[in-house]
Amino acid sequence: MAQLDVQAKLAILADAAKYDASCASSGTSKRDSRGGKGIGSTEGMGICHAYAPDGRCISLLKILLTNSCIFDCAYCINRKSSNVRRARFTAEEVVRLTLAFYKRNYIEGLFLSSGIIRSSNYTMEQIVEVARSLREDHDFRGYIHLKTIPDADAELVRQAGIHADRVSINVELPTVSGLTNLAPEKNAGQIEGAMSDMKSSIVDARDATRKYRSAPKFAPAGQSTQMIVGADAASDADIVGKASTLYDRFALRRVYYSAFSPIPDASAVLPLKRPPLMREHRLYQSDWLMRFYGFAPKEVQSATDEQGMLPLDIDPKLAWALKYRESFPVDINRAPKEMLLRVPGLGTKAVSRILQSRRWRKLALDDVGRLTLSITKVRPFIVTTDWRPTVLVDRLNLKSLIAPREKQLELFGA
Repeated sequence: MAQLDVQAKLAILADAAKYDASCASSGTSKRDSRGGKGIGSTEGMGICHAYAPDGRCISLLKILLTNSCIFDCAYCINRKSSNVRRARFTAEEVVRLTLAFYKRNYIEGLFLSSGIIRSSNYTMEQIVEVARSLREDHDFRGYIHLKTIPDADAELVRQAGIHADRVSINVELPTVSGLTNLAPEKNAGQIEGAMSDMKSSIVDARDATRKYRSAPKFAPAGQSTQMIVGADAASDADIVGKASTLYDRFALRRVYYSAFSPIPDASAVLPLKRPPLMREHRLYQSDWLMRFYGFAPKEVQSATDEQGMLPLDIDPKLAWALKYRESFPVDINRAPKEMLLRVPGLGTKAVSRILQSRRWRKLALDDVGRLTLSITKVRPFIVTTDWRPTVLVDRLNLKSLIAPREKQLELFGA
C-alpha cells in the first residue's frame, strides 16, 4: 500500500464510510467536560450529521479504520476484489484526528467502522484501541459509536461495549439466502449470536448499575444494525418481518435501511441499477409505525401489494387505511389513542394535542385542523361534532383525492 499522508487517508476513508447509515447519536448517557475535567461532550448542537429524536443535529467524524478487506462480499465497494484506492489509519491517527476535530468544534463524536484486515480479531483490537485511548488516555467524554465484528473474540466485543456509547453489528441482508449468495464468508447464525451476546451484556450492565452506583456502563445507547435494500430479491414485506424479529429478539435501538448502490466491476448477480430512494424512505416510515404507532408487523405487511412491496406514491399508514376502510371513520372525541394513531395525517404530537384538548371541550373539524399540519388527509377518516364523511371514506377514487400531488421540480428554483 502506497504511503499516504493523513489528509489523503481521510479523503479516502471518509468517503468509504458513507455507505454506513447507522450513525445516529441519540439515547446515550449525558457527559460533558464542564468543571475543567476531560474533553468532549455528548450534548449540544451540531463530516457526518445525525439527528437525535428531539431534532438536535449531531456532528460525527465518520470514517473507516481501513477500506481494505479480506472478505469478498458482492455488494460491498470495499470487497477484496474491488478496484478502489486503499488506505489505512493507525489507531493513534484516528485518536489524534478525533481530538483535533473536536477541539476545532467540527464534531461531537466518532463513528468508526472498518474493513477486515489480517483477521477479525486483529481488526477488532485496533477498533477497541481507538476507543480505549480516547476514553482512558485523553478522558474523551464525547459520543463514540463502534461497528463490531460478529466473529471476533467475545472479550474484544465486550471491550467495545465498555468504551463505546453505541455498538452495531450489521445483519447486512434481510434473508439468509441473500447473505449466503452475496456474502458467503459471513454467517447469519454467527451474526445473530453476536447480537444476542451484546443484548445480554447490555441487560446485565443495566441491572448492575441499578444495584451498584459505581458499576461501569456498557453501551448506554444500546445496539443497532443495518440492512441493505434492493441488493437481493427480498420484498418490503420480508424486510419488515426481519426488522420486527430483530427488535423483538435483540432489543435494538434502531434498524437502519440503506438502498443498494451499484458499484464498479459489480458481480452479475447484482441488480444493474439501485432501487428508488423512496423505497428506503417507505421502509423507515413502516419502521416508525411499528415503533411509535402501535402497528403490528402483519398490519404493516398487509399494506403491501401482491409482490410484497410498499407503494411508493403514498405512505404505508395511508395504504393501510385505504385497505381497511371498515376501521373508519374514527370519532375524534371518543376514540382511544390507539385508534387515533391509525388515522392518516395524525402524528404522535397531533394525537397528544387532541387527547389533551378534548378533556376540556368537544372538538370540531376546525379544532382538529389547528392541531395538525393538514386537514385534507385527515378529513375522510374522522368524525367530529360538526363533520361526518358519510360516503367519502367509501369512494373508489379516495386515494386520488388525498394522495400528495406530484410536482415538477424547478431546475433553478430557490
